[in-house]
Amino acid sequence: MSGNRFLLDTNAVIALLQGNKQLLLLLNAADWIGVSIISKLEFLSFSEITNDDINLFGKFLQKVDVIDLCNDENNLISRVIEFRKTYNIKLPDAIIAASAHYSNAVLVSKDKSLGKINNIKVLSNWN
Repeated sequence: MSGNRFLLDTNAVIALLQGNKQLLLLLNAADWIGVSIISKLEFLSFSEITNDDINLFGKFLQKVDVIDLCNDENNLISRVIEFRKTYNIKLPDAIIAASAHYSNAVLVSKDKSLGKINNIKVLSNWN
């Protein structure tokens, strides 16, 4: 797993877009940055989202890769199922974690339930 590849959980995306300096520094040196389709859906379906938020997020999405769920991506789908069953986590969390694993990336998240997954590295010590 490369230390310069990062997949951002929704909470990390929000912190980054709010100007979190620690995340900005970390990601500035990244070789690759991605988000799961779940984070995209969670962000855009937030009930209090503003047009400015949507515009900023759109600019952000132009600079990162979005990992979709494709029916023919058996490795990704299998990992989602494995993480959900093994770690008893919510399906959206399993999809995000499996997307990090599939992308060979460090998962950037404050979600404590994701830290218990042995097959991925989770970076959670940012403020």
